[in-house]
Amino acid sequence: MSRRKGGRSQSRFVHRPEDELVTAVEAATFLGVKRATLYTYVSRGLVRCVPEPGSKENRYVRADLERLKVRHDARAGHAAVASGALRWGEPVIDSSVSQVGAEGLAYRGHSAVALATSGRSLESVAELLWSGALPEEDPSWASEEPALPPSELARLLPRGTTPVAALSALVPLLAARDVGRFAAPPEQEKARARRLLRQLAGWVSVAQAPGRVARALRAPTVAESLVIAWDTKVKRAPELLNRALVLCADHELNVSTFTARVTASSGADLYACVSAAMAALSGPRHGGACDRVEALLAEVGKPERATAVVHERLRRGDAVPGFGHQLYPDGDPRSPPIMDAAREVKPEAQSVRVARAVLDAMRKAGHPEPTIDLGLVMLAEALGLPPGAAATLFAVGRMTGWVAHILEQREQGHLLRPRARYVAPDGSAADKVMARGKGP
Repeated sequence: MSRRKGGRSQSRFVHRPEDELVTAVEAATFLGVKRATLYTYVSRGLVRCVPEPGSKENRYVRADLERLKVRHDARAGHAAVASGALRWGEPVIDSSVSQVGAEGLAYRGHSAVALATSGRSLESVAELLWSGALPEEDPSWASEEPALPPSELARLLPRGTTPVAALSALVPLLAARDVGRFAAPPEQEKARARRLLRQLAGWVSVAQAPGRVARALRAPTVAESLVIAWDTKVKRAPELLNRALVLCADHELNVSTFTARVTASSGADLYACVSAAMAALSGPRHGGACDRVEALLAEVGKPERATAVVHERLRRGDAVPGFGHQLYPDGDPRSPPIMDAAREVKPEAQSVRVARAVLDAMRKAGHPEPTIDLGLVMLAEALGLPPGAAATLFAVGRMTGWVAHILEQREQGHLLRPRARYVAPDGSAADKVMARGKGP
Protein backbone atom coordinates (compact mmCIF):
# COMPACT_ATOMS: atom_id res chain seq x y z
CA MET A 1 0.00 0.00 0.00
CA SER A 2 1.08 3.58 -0.53
CA ARG A 3 -0.28 7.05 -0.07
CA ARG A 4 0.41 10.39 -1.71
CA LYS A 5 1.73 13.32 0.28
CA GLY A 6 3.20 16.46 -1.23
CA GLY A 7 3.47 14.76 -4.62
CA ARG A 8 5.52 11.83 -3.30
CA SER A 9 4.51 8.22 -2.98
CA GLN A 10 5.29 6.88 0.47
CA SER A 11 5.26 3.27 1.60
CA ARG A 12 3.16 2.36 4.59
CA PHE A 13 3.84 -0.54 6.92
CA VAL A 14 3.28 -1.65 10.46
CA HIS A 15 6.12 -0.27 12.55
CA ARG A 16 7.90 -2.87 14.67
CA PRO A 17 9.35 -1.61 17.97
CA GLU A 18 12.77 -3.06 17.11
CA ASP A 19 13.05 -1.02 13.89
CA GLU A 20 15.53 1.83 14.40
CA LEU A 21 14.25 5.04 12.80
CA VAL A 22 16.18 8.13 11.70
CA THR A 23 15.25 11.56 10.40
CA ALA A 24 15.30 12.57 6.74
CA VAL A 25 18.45 14.61 7.26
CA GLU A 26 20.20 11.70 8.96
CA ALA A 27 19.03 9.27 6.28
CA ALA A 28 20.21 11.45 3.41
CA THR A 29 23.55 12.10 5.10
CA PHE A 30 24.06 8.38 5.72
CA LEU A 31 23.42 7.57 2.06
CA GLY A 32 25.35 10.60 0.81
CA VAL A 33 22.42 11.81 -1.30
CA LYS A 34 20.03 14.76 -1.45
CA ARG A 35 16.69 14.54 0.29
CA ALA A 36 14.96 14.44 -3.09
CA THR A 37 16.89 11.27 -3.91
CA LEU A 38 15.89 9.79 -0.56
CA TYR A 39 12.23 10.41 -1.38
CA THR A 40 12.78 8.65 -4.72
CA TYR A 41 14.09 5.60 -2.88
CA VAL A 42 10.98 5.67 -0.70
CA SER A 43 8.67 5.86 -3.70
CA ARG A 44 10.44 2.87 -5.28
CA GLY A 45 9.92 0.81 -2.12
CA LEU A 46 13.64 0.63 -1.30
CA VAL A 47 13.33 2.52 1.98
CA ARG A 48 10.35 2.40 4.31
CA CYS A 49 9.18 5.36 6.35
CA VAL A 50 6.61 6.05 9.08
CA PRO A 51 4.96 9.31 10.14
CA GLU A 52 6.35 10.94 13.27
CA PRO A 53 3.39 11.38 15.70
CA GLY A 54 2.48 15.00 16.29
CA SER A 55 4.43 16.38 13.32
CA LYS A 56 4.47 16.45 9.55
CA GLU A 57 7.85 14.72 9.44
CA ASN A 58 8.61 11.09 8.63
CA ARG A 59 11.15 8.72 10.06
CA TYR A 60 13.12 6.21 7.96
CA VAL A 61 14.08 2.61 8.76
CA ARG A 62 17.83 2.42 9.33
CA ALA A 63 18.06 -1.25 8.29
CA ASP A 64 16.70 -0.34 4.85
CA LEU A 65 19.24 2.46 4.55
CA GLU A 66 22.10 0.14 5.49
CA ARG A 67 20.93 -2.48 3.00
CA LEU A 68 20.69 0.11 0.24
CA LYS A 69 24.14 1.52 1.02
CA VAL A 70 25.73 -1.96 0.90
CA ARG A 71 24.21 -2.56 -2.53
CA HIS A 72 25.37 0.82 -3.79
CA ASP A 73 28.90 0.42 -2.44
CA ALA A 74 29.23 -3.04 -3.95
CA ARG A 75 28.20 -1.76 -7.37
CA ALA A 76 30.68 1.11 -7.00
CA GLY A 77 33.52 -1.35 -6.49
CA HIS A 78 33.80 -0.95 -2.70
CA ALA A 79 33.38 -4.67 -1.99
CA ALA A 80 37.05 -5.40 -2.56
CA VAL A 81 38.02 -2.46 -0.34
CA ALA A 82 35.73 -3.68 2.44
CA SER A 83 37.08 -7.21 2.10
CA GLY A 84 40.66 -5.98 2.42
CA ALA A 85 39.78 -3.83 5.42
CA LEU A 86 38.95 -6.96 7.42
CA ARG A 87 42.62 -7.91 7.25
CA TRP A 88 44.25 -5.46 9.65
CA GLY A 89 42.43 -2.66 7.83
CA GLU A 90 40.70 0.48 8.99
CA PRO A 91 38.22 -0.03 11.88
CA VAL A 92 34.71 -0.81 10.73
CA ILE A 93 33.02 -0.31 14.11
CA ASP A 94 32.71 2.92 16.06
CA SER A 95 33.96 2.42 19.61
CA SER A 96 34.84 4.58 22.60
CA VAL A 97 36.42 1.79 24.64
CA SER A 98 40.08 1.98 23.62
CA GLN A 99 42.36 3.52 21.04
CA VAL A 100 45.67 2.46 19.52
CA GLY A 101 47.64 5.41 18.19
CA ALA A 102 51.04 7.00 17.91
CA GLU A 103 50.94 7.78 21.65
CA GLY A 104 50.32 4.13 22.48
CA LEU A 105 47.27 2.40 23.93
CA ALA A 106 44.56 4.37 25.76
CA TYR A 107 41.50 3.16 27.68
CA ARG A 108 38.78 5.78 27.24
CA GLY A 109 41.43 8.48 26.97
CA HIS A 110 43.65 7.19 29.82
CA SER A 111 47.09 5.79 29.00
CA ALA A 112 47.07 2.05 29.62
CA VAL A 113 50.77 2.08 30.53
CA ALA A 114 50.26 4.94 33.00
CA LEU A 115 47.32 3.14 34.62
CA ALA A 116 49.36 -0.05 34.98
CA THR A 117 52.61 1.46 36.23
CA SER A 118 50.85 3.79 38.70
CA GLY A 119 49.28 0.77 40.37
CA ARG A 120 45.63 1.25 39.46
CA SER A 121 43.81 -2.01 40.05
CA LEU A 122 42.21 -4.14 37.38
CA GLU A 123 38.92 -3.47 39.15
CA SER A 124 39.36 0.28 38.60
CA VAL A 125 40.21 -0.23 34.95
CA ALA A 126 37.19 -2.51 34.54
CA GLU A 127 34.89 0.19 35.93
CA LEU A 128 36.54 2.72 33.59
CA LEU A 129 36.03 0.51 30.55
CA TRP A 130 32.46 -0.41 31.49
CA SER A 131 31.19 3.02 32.57
CA GLY A 132 33.56 5.58 31.05
CA ALA A 133 34.62 7.03 34.41
CA LEU A 134 37.78 6.13 36.32
CA PRO A 135 37.02 5.74 40.06
CA GLU A 136 38.95 8.08 42.34
CA GLU A 137 39.88 5.11 44.54
CA ASP A 138 40.22 1.44 43.69
CA PRO A 139 36.80 -0.18 44.20
CA SER A 140 36.24 -3.17 46.42
CA TRP A 141 34.36 -6.01 44.77
CA ALA A 142 32.53 -8.59 46.85
CA SER A 143 34.27 -11.89 47.39
CA GLU A 144 32.72 -14.99 45.86
CA GLU A 145 31.97 -18.56 46.76
CA PRO A 146 32.45 -21.41 44.27
CA ALA A 147 29.42 -21.54 41.99
CA LEU A 148 29.70 -25.35 42.03
CA PRO A 149 31.96 -27.83 43.82
CA PRO A 150 35.43 -27.48 42.26
CA SER A 151 36.03 -31.21 42.65
CA GLU A 152 33.16 -31.93 40.25
CA LEU A 153 34.74 -29.96 37.43
CA ALA A 154 38.21 -31.29 38.30
CA ARG A 155 36.95 -34.87 37.82
CA LEU A 156 35.89 -34.01 34.27
CA LEU A 157 39.22 -32.45 33.30
CA PRO A 158 42.50 -34.27 32.60
CA ARG A 159 45.15 -33.20 35.09
CA GLY A 160 47.21 -31.60 32.35
CA THR A 161 44.38 -29.32 31.25
CA THR A 162 45.63 -25.78 30.71
CA PRO A 163 44.03 -23.00 32.76
CA VAL A 164 42.43 -21.37 29.70
CA ALA A 165 40.88 -24.69 28.66
CA ALA A 166 39.55 -25.18 32.19
CA LEU A 167 37.99 -21.70 32.21
CA SER A 168 36.46 -22.36 28.79
CA ALA A 169 34.72 -25.39 30.31
CA LEU A 170 33.66 -23.43 33.40
CA VAL A 171 31.86 -20.51 31.72
CA PRO A 172 28.98 -22.54 30.19
CA LEU A 173 28.43 -24.27 33.54
CA LEU A 174 28.15 -20.88 35.25
CA ALA A 175 25.71 -19.80 32.55
CA ALA A 176 23.45 -22.80 33.09
CA ARG A 177 23.20 -21.96 36.80
CA ASP A 178 22.25 -18.31 36.16
CA VAL A 179 18.59 -18.34 35.10
CA GLY A 180 18.39 -14.52 35.00
CA ARG A 181 21.16 -14.05 32.44
CA PHE A 182 18.94 -13.19 29.47
CA ALA A 183 18.34 -9.58 28.35
CA ALA A 184 19.59 -8.11 31.62
CA PRO A 185 19.77 -4.32 32.09
CA PRO A 186 23.29 -2.79 31.89
CA GLU A 187 23.75 -2.34 35.64
CA GLN A 188 22.79 -5.95 36.29
CA GLU A 189 25.17 -7.04 33.56
CA LYS A 190 28.03 -5.12 35.17
CA ALA A 191 27.33 -6.85 38.48
CA ARG A 192 27.22 -10.19 36.65
CA ALA A 193 30.51 -9.35 34.92
CA ARG A 194 32.19 -8.57 38.25
CA ARG A 195 31.11 -11.95 39.60
CA LEU A 196 32.21 -13.76 36.45
CA LEU A 197 35.63 -12.10 36.43
CA ARG A 198 36.17 -13.02 40.07
CA GLN A 199 35.12 -16.62 39.34
CA LEU A 200 37.50 -16.93 36.39
CA ALA A 201 40.45 -15.73 38.47
CA GLY A 202 39.65 -18.12 41.30
CA TRP A 203 39.30 -21.22 39.13
CA VAL A 204 42.52 -21.05 37.08
CA SER A 205 44.11 -24.00 38.91
CA VAL A 206 41.00 -26.20 39.20
CA ALA A 207 42.46 -29.02 37.07
CA GLN A 208 45.60 -29.29 39.23
CA ALA A 209 44.55 -27.97 42.65
CA PRO A 210 40.75 -27.74 43.10
CA GLY A 211 41.25 -27.24 46.82
CA ARG A 212 42.58 -23.72 46.24
CA VAL A 213 39.49 -22.44 44.43
CA ALA A 214 37.44 -21.45 47.47
CA ARG A 215 40.37 -19.64 49.12
CA ALA A 216 41.23 -17.85 45.90
CA LEU A 217 37.66 -16.58 45.51
CA ARG A 218 37.74 -15.07 49.00
CA ALA A 219 40.78 -12.91 48.12
CA PRO A 220 40.06 -9.15 47.98
CA THR A 221 41.21 -8.59 44.37
CA VAL A 222 41.47 -10.44 41.09
CA ALA A 223 45.28 -10.30 41.22
CA GLU A 224 45.36 -11.75 44.74
CA SER A 225 42.98 -14.50 43.65
CA LEU A 226 45.52 -15.52 41.04
CA VAL A 227 48.32 -15.46 43.62
CA ILE A 228 46.43 -17.92 45.83
CA ALA A 229 45.23 -20.08 42.95
CA TRP A 230 48.77 -20.45 41.61
CA ASP A 231 50.35 -20.55 45.08
CA THR A 232 53.17 -18.18 44.18
CA LYS A 233 55.32 -17.03 47.11
CA VAL A 234 56.89 -13.97 45.47
CA LYS A 235 56.17 -10.97 47.70
CA ARG A 236 55.40 -8.55 44.86
CA ALA A 237 53.28 -11.02 42.92
CA PRO A 238 49.89 -9.25 43.46
CA GLU A 239 51.32 -5.93 42.29
CA LEU A 240 53.03 -7.36 39.22
CA LEU A 241 50.16 -9.61 38.20
CA ASN A 242 47.83 -6.64 38.47
CA ARG A 243 50.16 -4.63 36.19
CA ALA A 244 50.01 -7.36 33.56
CA LEU A 245 46.23 -7.71 33.85
CA VAL A 246 45.72 -3.97 33.33
CA LEU A 247 47.94 -3.96 30.23
CA CYS A 248 45.91 -6.87 28.82
CA ALA A 249 42.53 -5.29 29.55
CA ASP A 250 41.64 -4.15 26.04
CA HIS A 251 43.13 -3.65 22.59
CA GLU A 252 40.31 -2.39 20.38
CA LEU A 253 39.01 -4.87 17.77
CA ASN A 254 41.32 -7.83 18.22
CA VAL A 255 40.02 -11.24 17.15
CA SER A 256 38.44 -12.28 20.46
CA THR A 257 36.88 -8.86 21.06
CA PHE A 258 35.40 -8.74 17.57
CA THR A 259 34.01 -12.23 18.17
CA ALA A 260 32.43 -11.06 21.43
CA ARG A 261 30.85 -8.07 19.66
CA VAL A 262 29.45 -10.18 16.81
CA THR A 263 27.95 -12.58 19.35
CA ALA A 264 26.55 -9.71 21.41
CA SER A 265 24.94 -8.22 18.31
CA SER A 266 22.84 -11.38 18.01
CA GLY A 267 21.34 -10.76 21.47
CA ALA A 268 23.25 -13.60 23.16
CA ASP A 269 23.76 -13.48 26.92
CA LEU A 270 26.99 -12.38 28.61
CA TYR A 271 28.29 -15.91 29.21
CA ALA A 272 27.74 -16.88 25.58
CA CYS A 273 29.63 -13.79 24.43
CA VAL A 274 32.54 -14.53 26.77
CA SER A 275 32.58 -18.20 25.70
CA ALA A 276 32.76 -17.16 22.06
CA ALA A 277 35.61 -14.77 22.82
CA MET A 278 37.52 -17.48 24.69
CA ALA A 279 37.10 -19.84 21.76
CA ALA A 280 38.68 -17.22 19.49
CA LEU A 281 41.40 -16.60 22.06
CA SER A 282 42.43 -20.25 21.97
CA GLY A 283 43.81 -19.94 18.45
CA PRO A 284 47.60 -20.04 18.09
CA ARG A 285 47.61 -16.69 16.26
CA HIS A 286 45.88 -14.89 19.14
CA GLY A 287 45.96 -15.99 22.79
CA GLY A 288 47.92 -19.09 21.85
CA ALA A 289 50.88 -16.87 21.00
CA CYS A 290 51.98 -17.05 24.65
CA ASP A 291 52.08 -20.85 24.46
CA ARG A 292 54.28 -20.66 21.36
CA VAL A 293 56.66 -18.30 23.17
CA GLU A 294 56.83 -20.81 26.05
CA ALA A 295 57.70 -23.52 23.52
CA LEU A 296 60.40 -21.31 21.98
CA LEU A 297 62.07 -20.69 25.33
CA ALA A 298 61.95 -24.42 26.09
CA GLU A 299 63.59 -25.12 22.71
CA VAL A 300 66.36 -22.62 23.41
CA GLY A 301 66.90 -24.01 26.91
CA LYS A 302 70.07 -22.06 27.72
CA PRO A 303 70.92 -18.39 27.08
CA GLU A 304 74.02 -19.33 25.11
CA ARG A 305 71.88 -21.25 22.57
CA ALA A 306 69.60 -18.29 21.80
CA THR A 307 71.53 -16.91 18.83
CA ALA A 308 71.87 -20.31 17.16
CA VAL A 309 68.19 -21.20 17.58
CA VAL A 310 67.00 -17.80 16.36
CA HIS A 311 69.29 -17.88 13.31
CA GLU A 312 68.25 -21.43 12.46
CA ARG A 313 64.56 -20.52 12.66
CA LEU A 314 65.11 -17.48 10.47
CA ARG A 315 67.14 -19.52 8.00
CA ARG A 316 64.28 -21.99 7.63
CA GLY A 317 61.79 -19.18 7.23
CA ASP A 318 60.07 -20.08 10.51
CA ALA A 319 58.49 -17.38 12.64
CA VAL A 320 60.00 -16.39 15.96
CA PRO A 321 56.91 -15.93 18.17
CA GLY A 322 56.63 -12.95 20.47
CA PHE A 323 58.07 -10.34 18.12
CA GLY A 324 56.57 -7.75 15.80
CA HIS A 325 53.10 -6.24 16.24
CA GLN A 326 51.44 -4.81 13.15
CA LEU A 327 49.89 -1.95 15.10
CA TYR A 328 53.19 -0.96 16.73
CA PRO A 329 55.98 -0.60 14.15
CA ASP A 330 58.20 1.02 16.80
CA GLY A 331 57.50 -1.59 19.45
CA ASP A 332 54.59 -2.74 21.62
CA PRO A 333 54.38 -0.20 24.50
CA ARG A 334 52.80 -2.83 26.76
CA SER A 335 55.89 -5.04 26.72
CA PRO A 336 58.56 -3.01 28.57
CA PRO A 337 56.60 -2.56 31.85
CA ILE A 338 56.00 -6.31 32.06
CA MET A 339 59.52 -7.33 31.05
CA ASP A 340 60.96 -4.82 33.51
CA ALA A 341 58.83 -6.40 36.24
CA ALA A 342 60.16 -9.86 35.41
CA ARG A 343 63.77 -8.65 35.51
CA GLU A 344 63.19 -6.81 38.79
CA VAL A 345 61.62 -9.67 40.66
CA LYS A 346 63.84 -12.57 39.54
CA PRO A 347 66.53 -11.67 37.00
CA GLU A 348 68.44 -14.88 37.71
CA ALA A 349 65.55 -17.16 36.66
CA GLN A 350 66.69 -19.42 33.82
CA SER A 351 63.72 -18.69 31.56
CA VAL A 352 64.06 -14.95 32.13
CA ARG A 353 67.71 -15.12 31.11
CA VAL A 354 66.78 -17.22 28.06
CA ALA A 355 64.10 -14.71 27.06
CA ARG A 356 66.56 -11.82 27.36
CA ALA A 357 69.07 -13.72 25.21
CA VAL A 358 66.43 -14.34 22.53
CA LEU A 359 65.52 -10.64 22.65
CA ASP A 360 69.16 -9.65 22.17
CA ALA A 361 69.56 -12.08 19.27
CA MET A 362 66.46 -10.73 17.51
CA ARG A 363 67.60 -7.13 17.95
CA LYS A 364 71.07 -7.89 16.59
CA ALA A 365 69.44 -9.53 13.57
CA GLY A 366 67.44 -6.34 12.96
CA HIS A 367 64.02 -7.81 13.70
CA PRO A 368 61.01 -6.08 15.31
CA GLU A 369 60.65 -5.39 19.02
CA PRO A 370 58.84 -7.90 21.28
CA THR A 371 55.09 -8.08 21.76
CA ILE A 372 53.22 -8.34 25.04
CA ASP A 373 53.30 -12.15 24.71
CA LEU A 374 57.04 -12.34 25.44
CA GLY A 375 56.58 -10.06 28.45
CA LEU A 376 53.76 -12.19 29.87
CA VAL A 377 55.80 -15.37 29.54
CA MET A 378 58.81 -13.74 31.18
CA LEU A 379 56.70 -12.54 34.11
CA ALA A 380 55.04 -15.93 34.55
CA GLU A 381 58.43 -17.61 34.62
CA ALA A 382 59.83 -15.07 37.10
CA LEU A 383 56.88 -15.67 39.45
CA GLY A 384 57.17 -19.46 39.13
CA LEU A 385 53.71 -19.86 37.60
CA PRO A 386 52.67 -23.10 35.84
CA PRO A 387 52.68 -23.65 32.05
CA GLY A 388 49.84 -21.79 30.38
CA ALA A 389 49.75 -19.06 33.03
CA ALA A 390 50.82 -16.33 30.58
CA ALA A 391 47.90 -17.05 28.24
CA THR A 392 45.61 -17.14 31.28
CA LEU A 393 46.73 -13.70 32.42
CA PHE A 394 45.89 -12.48 28.94
CA ALA A 395 42.43 -14.08 29.05
CA VAL A 396 41.48 -12.89 32.54
CA GLY A 397 42.66 -9.36 31.89
CA ARG A 398 41.06 -9.19 28.45
CA MET A 399 37.68 -10.21 29.82
CA THR A 400 37.29 -6.64 31.09
CA GLY A 401 37.57 -5.39 27.52
CA TRP A 402 35.22 -8.06 26.20
CA VAL A 403 32.54 -6.92 28.63
CA ALA A 404 33.03 -3.27 27.68
CA HIS A 405 32.59 -4.07 23.99
CA ILE A 406 29.60 -6.34 24.68
CA LEU A 407 27.87 -3.51 26.54
CA GLU A 408 28.76 -1.00 23.83
CA GLN A 409 27.53 -3.28 21.06
CA ARG A 410 24.21 -3.77 22.80
CA GLU A 411 23.86 -0.02 23.18
CA GLN A 412 24.53 0.49 19.48
CA GLY A 413 21.83 -2.08 18.80
CA HIS A 414 22.59 -3.26 15.26
CA LEU A 415 23.39 -6.73 13.99
CA LEU A 416 26.96 -7.23 12.76
CA ARG A 417 26.38 -9.04 9.51
CA PRO A 418 28.92 -8.58 6.68
CA ARG A 419 28.09 -9.70 3.16
CA ALA A 420 30.00 -12.40 1.30
CA ARG A 421 31.38 -11.76 -2.16
CA TYR A 422 30.84 -15.01 -4.05
CA VAL A 423 33.82 -16.42 -5.93
CA ALA A 424 33.45 -19.56 -8.05
CA PRO A 425 35.75 -22.57 -7.48
CA ASP A 426 37.80 -21.54 -10.52
CA GLY A 427 38.30 -18.06 -9.02
CA SER A 428 35.91 -16.31 -11.40
CA ALA A 429 34.16 -13.21 -10.16
CA ALA A 430 30.45 -13.43 -9.43
CA ASP A 431 29.41 -11.28 -12.40
CA LYS A 432 31.37 -13.50 -14.82
CA VAL A 433 29.81 -16.64 -13.35
CA MET A 434 26.36 -15.18 -13.85
CA ALA A 435 27.21 -14.12 -17.40
CA ARG A 436 28.28 -17.65 -18.36
CA GLY A 437 24.98 -18.97 -17.08
CA LYS A 438 22.89 -16.72 -19.34
CA GLY A 439 21.44 -18.18 -22.53
CA PRO A 440 21.10 -16.38 -25.86
